[in-house]
Amino acid sequence: MEKKPYYLTTAIAYTSGKPHIGNTYEVVLADSIVRFKRLQGYDVHFQTGTDEHGQKIELKAAEAGITPKEYVDTIAGQIKSIWDLMNTSYDKFIRTTDGEHEKQVQKIFKKLYEQGDIYKGHYEGMYCTPCESFFTASQLVDGKCPDCGRECQPAKEEAYFLKLSKYTQRLIDHINAHPEFIQPESRKNEMMNNFLLPGLQDLCVSRTSFKWGIPVDFDDKHVVYVWLDALSNYITGLGFDLDGKSDELYEKFWPADLHLIGKDILRFHTIYWPIMLMALDLPLPKQIFGHPWLIQNDGKMSKSKGNVLYADELVDFFGVDAVRYFVLHEMPFDNDGVISWELLVERLNSDLANTLGNLVNRTISMSNKYFGGIVTNAGVKEAVDEELIQLTLETPKKVVEKMNKLRVADAISEIFTLFKRCNKYIDETMPWALAKDEDKKTRLETVLYHLVESIAVGASLLEPFMTETAEKILLQLNAKKRSLDEMDSYGLYVSGTKVVEKPEILFARLDLNEVLAKVEEKKNAEEARAHKDEEASGESEAVIEIEPKEEISYDDFMKMQFQVGEIIACEEVKKSKKLLCSQVKIGNQVKQIVSGIKQHYSAEEMVGKKVMVLVNLKPAKLAGVVSEGMLLCAEDENGSLALMVPEKPMPAGAEIC
Repeated sequence: MEKKPYYLTTAIAYTSGKPHIGNTYEVVLADSIVRFKRLQGYDVHFQTGTDEHGQKIELKAAEAGITPKEYVDTIAGQIKSIWDLMNTSYDKFIRTTDGEHEKQVQKIFKKLYEQGDIYKGHYEGMYCTPCESFFTASQLVDGKCPDCGRECQPAKEEAYFLKLSKYTQRLIDHINAHPEFIQPESRKNEMMNNFLLPGLQDLCVSRTSFKWGIPVDFDDKHVVYVWLDALSNYITGLGFDLDGKSDELYEKFWPADLHLIGKDILRFHTIYWPIMLMALDLPLPKQIFGHPWLIQNDGKMSKSKGNVLYADELVDFFGVDAVRYFVLHEMPFDNDGVISWELLVERLNSDLANTLGNLVNRTISMSNKYFGGIVTNAGVKEAVDEELIQLTLETPKKVVEKMNKLRVADAISEIFTLFKRCNKYIDETMPWALAKDEDKKTRLETVLYHLVESIAVGASLLEPFMTETAEKILLQLNAKKRSLDEMDSYGLYVSGTKVVEKPEILFARLDLNEVLAKVEEKKNAEEARAHKDEEASGESEAVIEIEPKEEISYDDFMKMQFQVGEIIACEEVKKSKKLLCSQVKIGNQVKQIVSGIKQHYSAEEMVGKKVMVLVNLKPAKLAGVVSEGMLLCAEDENGSLALMVPEKPMPAGAEIC
């Protein structure tokens, strides 16, 4: 039988910086859903990616002294590496700078313009740069952006607009006819009552005040507004072609079964995107789920608050599956979840080390101690067995029911209910007491078989959520992963199978005070390293005598790359009395270099100088600013510095040898 297709997308991550654990939660949530769909027998296509255009990117790239493309290449690489670290099984990672995507966006924009759904006008209002959104004065909350709470600036510019009002009633009718279209229910009510029913203003879909975007091919003053660009990825990533030459993937998987997004961008996905599709005469997605946020105790994560946690940082402390378990299990269906170091340690110790890890370890250890690792179903049943057998058969059905409603946390709870019942079964049957009576040998064999069988089913169900852990458990039990169909039957673990001799500790208990001390130690080490880097760049007091350094080999010297650079821009580093940040042109590239020479040169007099640069120095942060090389200076006995400059005119990029 041909598998039924299932297409899930996440929102594409904006390439303004490294994603924190709240951003990462979404792709892990999506991964758990698609892995379970595969377990159910679906032919899954899972798409994620990066949103790479807009004014914010253009500004950040300029600050870094690099091109916008260089900037987004770096951030997109960081995002993809974190998605991979978290074992997410995406089929497509799309970037909105992909050539085919840009080409189709231009076609979409032009078609909508030619059929009268996009028109040219002027926009005047309050503009939020981080959100790339215009708002009227009445839409502001306490004078600030209603989406992110930041300051907005007055702006006026020529723009193209999408006629939202033309399709408003049609969208309202669709939502009323398809109650599953927007989930949870509270999100649907929010969109209807706050936006659709009061009436929609036409949407600005182009900009002229910046250049980093997809050009409107028939009006080169304009670039396509980020939301029309970004939202189109859900079809362009499948190979959609407006000229009727769409890829087989599009024909197979569109419309999407699920757009999984954060609740903060619900309006764009449940109003703007469906209206775009209606205007293109394309099917609408089947469901849009606005998940809640994962927040710190003091509110939403932000760099300005200093409360940001990153996935790779947490993985270093707890491991991938412990982090996956926490973000999936601790998030309610429609309310924000809370994350902290304390909660992570508590869950790891109670759920993962005690309930799950201890269960697997005890079961395997007893099998080895009493029967040399051979697990046999001797068939000596007692009444106490029935409850465990029944729960083992019921749990897969309960998990399917929860997952069909996207209640992932509840599905995981059902699996751990089974593991807890296994622990209770050990206490009820007391295998250590049975082992003392030779006449109870077959009963003991049966007890251990029931434990192994139930754990094998639980581990198979756990795979979508904790991939590595499930694999480790099944490997130690020498059991095969069960399909959902196979879970309708009890007793598929082959009697006479031998478990591993030495069970692996799945999760070691952690001491909270030790973890918090290591967190503080790591933080202090990073600050000390940054301070040391500042001193290495000239931040320290003057040195009169220099201790001879260890001799290096010729090969060591040849590893260093020196070139002539031209300083094309320079500014003072905030919060530092001695640092200047220079944008240095070296051949066809521009490097940002921080140097402790503010007491010797002004930012203005640095511009235009040709200097000697160590260009292959590993990037480091000085006072919070990334430095990608080192300017060479000479220092006299009074601590005065002088930049090393070429004696004769040399082009930027010339090798110093």
